[in-house]
Amino acid sequence: MSIQMAETITDAAWEAIAGAMDLQVHVAPDVIARRTDDVDLAKDFLARGLRGFVLKSHYIPTAERAKVVTRAVPGIEAYGAIALNHSIGGLNPVAVEIAGRSGNKIVWFPTVDAANETAGRPGAGTDGDEKLPFWAKIQREIAEAGITRPPMTILDSNGGISEDACQCLELIAKHDMIMATGHLGRHEIFLLVRKARELGVNRIIITHAEFPSQNLSGDEQSELAQMGAIIEHCFTTYHTNKAPWDVVFDNIRQVGVERTMLSTDLGQATNPPVAEGFAMFAQRLLAAAFTISEIRKMSVDIPASLME
Repeated sequence: MSIQMAETITDAAWEAIAGAMDLQVHVAPDVIARRTDDVDLAKDFLARGLRGFVLKSHYIPTAERAKVVTRAVPGIEAYGAIALNHSIGGLNPVAVEIAGRSGNKIVWFPTVDAANETAGRPGAGTDGDEKLPFWAKIQREIAEAGITRPPMTILDSNGGISEDACQCLELIAKHDMIMATGHLGRHEIFLLVRKARELGVNRIIITHAEFPSQNLSGDEQSELAQMGAIIEHCFTTYHTNKAPWDVVFDNIRQVGVERTMLSTDLGQATNPPVAEGFAMFAQRLLAAAFTISEIRKMSVDIPASLME
């Protein structure tokens, strides 16, 4: 069922995100149906006065795509990323090294194939469940075909960070990429952030902190921010009723806008267009008494500092 846009977007909301970077979008080409593609998204962002975006796929690296988009639409900055799922070999240092050499910006630790993420497992909801992620159907089909691999953890048999995960972190540091925590569980996230800092990773994002498979509390988010991480909040998490709006407002206030980033996680065929969704996020924050300056800090300044 299509999710309709209900809010009126004011000029103030657009002002709040002028020049913004969206560090998590899901658009075509992809194995999942999307409402727009790379080039049309770039044209829309340019028309709306937005700076650019990071292309996220759960299944394929996007650095090469991003370079084509940047050339095709002058004035827009498109960047690539990689998610360490089974489709690229999992916790695969070779894939991370090649990504780094390709100008990749973000490395997400396992998302759809994380042991902590159960949404795509057989029996985990139905296709009609509006809270089920859009990729869950593909995950179940892969499992039913008998070609899937066991869900991944970053931990070894002793409960520490595995050798492969450590090597991935070392390569992220080597190429000065951004590490994002993906769909790991809270017990993994804290260990990974500590190890990443120890191994010289300078930029860390806690991926969609209120998403059900993470569901980090305000106190946990604050602790991770104090460890040097940026806490990401994604529009789709609240727009699709996976978490309440008042929870994200409270968590942002507790952590502080200086350690907080806004993304959309949009591109799905049934959700609002990406730029409009970003503005709807700003509109919600304005209605919750956040200032234009605070929203710009989270949507413009923090993402820009991460992408430098």
